[in-house]
Amino acid sequence: MRPPDPLRPPVSSQLSFRTVRIRLTAMYSGLFTICGTALLAIVYWLTGRARPGVVIVDRPWPAPQMARAAMDQAHRQEMQQLLTRSAIALAIMIVVSIVLGWLVAGRVLRPLRTMTATIQQISARNVHERLAVTGPRDEMKDLADTVDGLLGRLEIALNTHKRFVANAAHELRTPLTLERALLEETLTDREATLESYQATSERVLAISKDQARLLEALLTLSSSERGLDRREPFDLAELAREAIESAGLEADARGVRVTRRIAPAPSAGDPALAARLVANLVDNAVHHNVPDGHVEVVTEMKAGRAFVTVVNSGPVISPERVGRLFEPFERLGGRSAHDDGHHGLGLSIVRAIATAHGAGIAAHALPGGGLAIEISFPAHLRPQVPERAPV
Repeated sequence: MRPPDPLRPPVSSQLSFRTVRIRLTAMYSGLFTICGTALLAIVYWLTGRARPGVVIVDRPWPAPQMARAAMDQAHRQEMQQLLTRSAIALAIMIVVSIVLGWLVAGRVLRPLRTMTATIQQISARNVHERLAVTGPRDEMKDLADTVDGLLGRLEIALNTHKRFVANAAHELRTPLTLERALLEETLTDREATLESYQATSERVLAISKDQARLLEALLTLSSSERGLDRREPFDLAELAREAIESAGLEADARGVRVTRRIAPAPSAGDPALAARLVANLVDNAVHHNVPDGHVEVVTEMKAGRAFVTVVNSGPVISPERVGRLFEPFERLGGRSAHDDGHHGLGLSIVRAIATAHGAGIAAHALPGGGLAIEISFPAHLRPQVPERAPV
């Protein structure tokens, strides 16, 4: 049994439209009834106040009082006839207003019914479809454009999710397959020695450590995308110093020269995630470099924001490729470049942490090769305590 598609609206939408149509019709006819009744009352009241001053008769009356009584009686009969005929006319017009209100409400709701029918056909399998409503720029067109924009963002999110799951499954399946092959080969080898068992165990242990690093990176990426639970002050300058010190061994081994221009750059957020962001920037700059390359790390305050900038030499990157480097499992050398525990999640984590902190990201490829990445955090200026005057 196929599970329900979360993108499909409920089948009761047609009933909802009929309910809205009934309410609109009731509102139109109700307003017409109120206005018609008020108009009838005003006309009846004004007509009742108007009495003829002179009455011409063609036969003698016994007394003036009887003439006045006859005149009043005739006036009351005329008013009664006026009220009856007006009430009948009002009742007929109320029925007409109900019919017209029903037709007008249906005409107004027709674009909504069309959009609903289209949306009901959209699911996770054809989320690329759009309403594509044409016509004048009105409320219906704005609503359709908003829904199309939402569907576009949803399509991007679904495709990103599918790609992420597929890549994560591949990243986890490959080392598991390798572990299984190593263990099966060792166990089926009747001439295996203690040294071969030890070598296999060391390789399996290294693969397990690599898997642990991958899972840790995935957990960090997931926690970063959920947002921040707390905000504490931190200084990008201190985080940069720690990141440079941690990457020192790899930089020396690769012959990469690391320079720094560190100035205070206070901000606020999750210090652990911010430290991971700076560490990933420096680590990627050192790892994806060339022999005898260089890395420059800068922290500073500009325009009321705290900046950390990492510039590194490296292979030439096409400008259109820069944006894709922040996608999960995207590597400079392609999927075959998986080595040294780097899974292509470093810059994805950087983007997720920056987004959670409300930080901006600017990245561009350098003409001679390499990359420059600038992250701008909202500044967090510590309140200055005024100095107390000496007593």
